[in-house]
Amino acid sequence: MSLAVAIQMDPIEGIDIDADSTFVLALEAQARGHALFHYLPQHLALRNGRVFAWVRPLTVRRVRGGHAVLGGPELMDLATMDVILMRQDPPFDMAYITATHLLEHIHPDTLVVNDPVQVRNAPEKLLVTHFEGLMPPTLITADRRQIVEFRKEYGDIILKPLFGNGGAGVFHIGPQDENLNALLELFTQLYREPIIIQQYVPEVRNGDKRIILVDGVPAGAVNRVPAEGEARSNLHVGGRAEKTELSTRDREICDAIGPTLRERGLIFVGIDVIGGFLTEINVTSPTGVQEINRLDDIRIEARIWDAIELRRATTAPPPSA
Repeated sequence: MSLAVAIQMDPIEGIDIDADSTFVLALEAQARGHALFHYLPQHLALRNGRVFAWVRPLTVRRVRGGHAVLGGPELMDLATMDVILMRQDPPFDMAYITATHLLEHIHPDTLVVNDPVQVRNAPEKLLVTHFEGLMPPTLITADRRQIVEFRKEYGDIILKPLFGNGGAGVFHIGPQDENLNALLELFTQLYREPIIIQQYVPEVRNGDKRIILVDGVPAGAVNRVPAEGEARSNLHVGGRAEKTELSTRDREICDAIGPTLRERGLIFVGIDVIGGFLTEINVTSPTGVQEINRLDDIRIEARIWDAIELRRATTAPPPSA
């Protein structure tokens, strides 16, 4: 089938074509004969119940400095699209949430990946709390007294913003660290939401495993090893990508969450596993596809598009009489 595919993302001109997962999704869609269009999240509009955006025809190629060719903008009713990939980067703020509300008007007749309602209901650090026994000891609160008690119990902890992304604002507080109160003051100034506090898992020094699930089934994994002197393993802050295999525990975690992801229409998901603990379920704009592809000589984007095309075939409205 040939589909009209709109990609809602940040400016495509500045992406790293050797790391960006959306780029390989676009390449795969183009190779399958799908027509590509690009628009920015701020160009969405809801008018009289119809969702519009200034879209531009898109052609992609793996050429540095010339990876995206964009046509002229046209105001288009997004209900005329077959598929929309919601791929702008977090943070998961009110602008992001508003975009899910707007796209809800056209889904599933136009298939939005991932399902905008379920994306809205599945913040990365909150969805994981619904699966008992998978997380490290965790506290989510804005109450300083409970945070202090949690630290007394576990000693070595991690603090991070509840709706942060990419490792931003993640702090490791050791048992003797005197910066807890200052950090709580800073978090209070920066965020209105509760924060998330977890027992530090020392196995992170051996790596934070990113596992990609496609329609609830694991498709590949990469181990991200933090740089010396760094508590975060994210690749863009210096983490090193290493080849890895799924352990028995990894598969148990995937089996536990897979059916829920599939039922919710969360086709493309990235989870983070440290020392056998599930720490996040990333549904907004998961990354890691290209790193896994290179290390394992596979093409995860093909599996993602197989799943999208199958879901589209089963949700498409019947042809008009």
